[in-house]
This record gives sequence, C-alpha cells and structure tokens, in this order.
Amino acid sequence: MSDQDIEYLEGKFPTLSGSAFAAARERAFASGRSVLQSDNGVIYEVFPDGTRKRVKEIEHPTPVTPGSKLRIK
Repeated sequence: MSDQDIEYLEGKFPTLSGSAFAAARERAFASGRSVLQSDNGVIYEVFPDGTRKRVKEIEHPTPVTPGSKLRIK
C-alpha cells in the first residue's frame, strides 16, 4: 500500500466514523436507550424523545494543532 493510498483512507476516516456514530446513536434510541453527549463543557444524558439531563461538568477540550506534540502529566 502506498503513502497516497494511506492518506486517501485516512482522509475518509472522519466521515465514516461520523456515520458509524450516528447509526449507533439511532440504534440506541430505537431500542429505548439513552446516550451520553458532551456540549460546551457539560455531559448530558440524551433520551430518545430528545430530552436532556445534565450529568456533570467537564473541562473544555484542549485545542491541538495537527502535527504538534503534547506532554501529558
């Protein structure tokens, strides 16, 4: 497999993973289950009827520049 093939496949990953997560969410809702979702530093439990229950506050995401290195403590 060439570097171009790998780059092509990597480029498709965000779209394919987004579709997979959306399908899994819909299957959970169809079975009557809730899902967890983060939004603006808060985790919510989201129910099939669209209602949301606040679960807890979390730290906002750390912005990362592609190709940069982060040190995790």
